[in-house]
Amino acid sequence: MSADPAAGSGRRKVSRVILLDPADRILLLHGFEPADPCDDWWFTPGGGLEGTESREQAALRELAEETGITEVELGPVLWHRYCSFPFDGRRWEQDEWYFLARTTTTETEMGGLTELERRSVTGARWWTSEELLAAHETVYPTRLAELLRTLLDDGPPGEPVVLAPEIV
Repeated sequence: MSADPAAGSGRRKVSRVILLDPADRILLLHGFEPADPCDDWWFTPGGGLEGTESREQAALRELAEETGITEVELGPVLWHRYCSFPFDGRRWEQDEWYFLARTTTTETEMGGLTELERRSVTGARWWTSEELLAAHETVYPTRLAELLRTLLDDGPPGEPVVLAPEIV
């Protein structure tokens, strides 16, 4: 695994999961700004590292907490992304690693959400690549539909792809 580009930067280290089911559908969570529920978007499961856990451990823990799905095959890191965005009254600066994972479980249970997540996440949905490409909703990362199509067509990249920074 390559060195962590966020080391020493003060950015929040985040692991995210591109979770695919046997039909190659991707699981996305539906969230919104707590102060403005009309400001909503779809995003991949994941979150910040806790304590001394590895990126892989954080990916699996966050996936279990946010979806209840624990039976997964965690694959390689697909993408790295820096993002900065306002949320819940503060600005978040994140260095995100996106892991590929596969599961045969499609039922979700959001019982492990944090207090902030309970105030800002409304559910989860499995999306086909075609549905994601046709979606008019906001999805993060913004190129996810294109990235997923490339992943499904070509397989995982040999090395993680560095995505353009997203600053909202």
